[in-house]
Amino acid sequence: MAIKRNSLLFLAICVLALAPTGLPPYVMTLLTEALILGLCAMSLDLMVGYTRLLSFGHAAAYGLGAYAAGNLLLHTSIPLVFSVLLAALFSGIVAIGVAWVCTLASGVSFSMLTLAFAQLLYAVAFKWTSVTGASDGLAGIPRSPGPFGITFFQGRAGFYYLVLACLVAAFIFCRSLVQSPFGAVLRGIRENEAKTLSLGYNTRRYKIAVVAISFMLGGLAGALYAPFAGFTNTELLFWLFSGQVLIMVIVGGAGTLIGPVIGAAFFMLVSNMLSSWTDSWALFFGAIFILFVLFAPQGIWGLATRWRSLSSTG
Repeated sequence: MAIKRNSLLFLAICVLALAPTGLPPYVMTLLTEALILGLCAMSLDLMVGYTRLLSFGHAAAYGLGAYAAGNLLLHTSIPLVFSVLLAALFSGIVAIGVAWVCTLASGVSFSMLTLAFAQLLYAVAFKWTSVTGASDGLAGIPRSPGPFGITFFQGRAGFYYLVLACLVAAFIFCRSLVQSPFGAVLRGIRENEAKTLSLGYNTRRYKIAVVAISFMLGGLAGALYAPFAGFTNTELLFWLFSGQVLIMVIVGGAGTLIGPVIGAAFFMLVSNMLSSWTDSWALFFGAIFILFVLFAPQGIWGLATRWRSLSSTG
């Protein structure tokens, strides 16, 4: 089963790698954004799906990465790739302090603290005009040349491959992480934190670590979005975006890593289709989300896995 799953993932990567050769520019733009959102959703899955740390403030990671990358690209000559990585690292470092405070609580209190921190950053961004541009945001963010003057990533196809490479690398890293002893402790926290504590593990340290890693990867997604869109604004830090990313995780399949990426693509596809038909698209998507929660809580990836297992046994 694992070999078959790896083969399917490899096939999916190959198909995505060939996408620029056959898809029109508009579709490529949507696909690139879907991969960026997939990376953000996958980062949240480390907290929600593997540690059961329900965060309502993941927009903070995305927005921090976007603003950090935007300022680096606008005001320094640091190459695009290094700017993106530095912005991701900055988000992870900031998250250590946030996680230290939030992990003082658990359950609903933890979720509310993450929401409070995200809204605090939103308020700071709205007022700190010299750094964030306030409500106007940062415009004209360039895709600076790469190391040694490489201009490949400045084009649409080149930047798409950069996003795809980041997503694949992040997936490999996350899968290695959750399959390691560290991941086993995370699953122990998810299933029974008291028992994990009794075994001698400092669960709070593990939760701080996973929040920092999750924020770093979420910041990487935001750092990629800034040069992709060419601008950032305070909406990237708003609680509504946090809710959308959480929906992507649940619809795709929490605790699977690949599921949230599929959930992000599903969210992009359905929201674009519905918005072209009606201004009340959010109402219809909300109904779809309710159906998933009630009848398919394991998400799209869970349904596909169950269908495949039934087909093989039948």
